[in-house]
Amino acid sequence: QVLLVESGGGLLQAGGSLRLSCTTSGRTFSNYAMGWFRQAPGKEHEFVAAITWSGGSTYYADSVKGRFTISRDNAKNTVYLQMNNLKPEDTAVYYCAARSSGVSYYYTLYDAWGQGTQVTVSS
Repeated sequence: QVLLVESGGGLLQAGGSLRLSCTTSGRTFSNYAMGWFRQAPGKEHEFVAAITWSGGSTYYADSVKGRFTISRDNAKNTVYLQMNNLKPEDTAVYYCAARSSGVSYYYTLYDAWGQGTQVTVSS
């Protein structure tokens, strides 16, 4: 089983930047595609970004395209989400997720999830 721990969340003003990290342990990190999802209060989990096991392909929700960048460092067992030009509507708990059978846009199709990190963007 792969274990995931997110960090890097916080409170900031609109237009600011944050970098989230998700460090894994357990199974071999490079075997997994990784995804970032978010959940705002009262809403379902929303796909944000995903990256293949090699890092060769990335995928983004339209709402974050051009502002967020997903990357990974397989030597450090870590996936990152660089978030720029943050908006109040980006406020949510952000979760990373691991999937052994490739990228998916669906939260429930991943094999493991972190506990989440809160991002709050004020206007």
